[in-house]
Amino acid sequence: MVVQRKRRQRIRAIDRKGGVEILLAENIESLGKQGEIVRVKPGYARNYLLPMGLATLATEANKMMVQRHRQRQEELAVARRKELKAQGDKIRDYSVTLEANATDEGHLYGSIVASDIAKALRNASFAVENDHVKMDGPIKTLGMYTIPVQLDAEVKTEVKVWVVPTASIK
Repeated sequence: MVVQRKRRQRIRAIDRKGGVEILLAENIESLGKQGEIVRVKPGYARNYLLPMGLATLATEANKMMVQRHRQRQEELAVARRKELKAQGDKIRDYSVTLEANATDEGHLYGSIVASDIAKALRNASFAVENDHVKMDGPIKTLGMYTIPVQLDAEVKTEVKVWVVPTASIK
């Protein structure tokens, strides 16, 4: 009971413009993203955001801590983007050869989809997920295709895919 009174007094002391400045610890759709400083009504902060751990008071120490955290995250993002660009350049120079059963006219009995291409790239030691391979639709004929690969929002590349008939042993 005493702790609650102290917390209420502290929140009331901060409240000068009809609201309390808080620092969001989580993304909250109606307020903002993690790390942002927003102004909310004292009751909302006191009764919901602070007890649920969704926010903390925006003290100078907390603001500095968030600023340092953002800088570290930004440095990590730049390093990751640099790695992805290097990987994208390697993927651009690589070509995937996939064997498939086909008719004499070159139509496949099945089809080649994004997961098949991603699996071939993973087998070649590229860190590519199925959703990174962007195809308009499945490949249903033999031939050479240029398939876009999006590793990140800013890192896009292409891979050459050769679809060849399965070698039959007679």
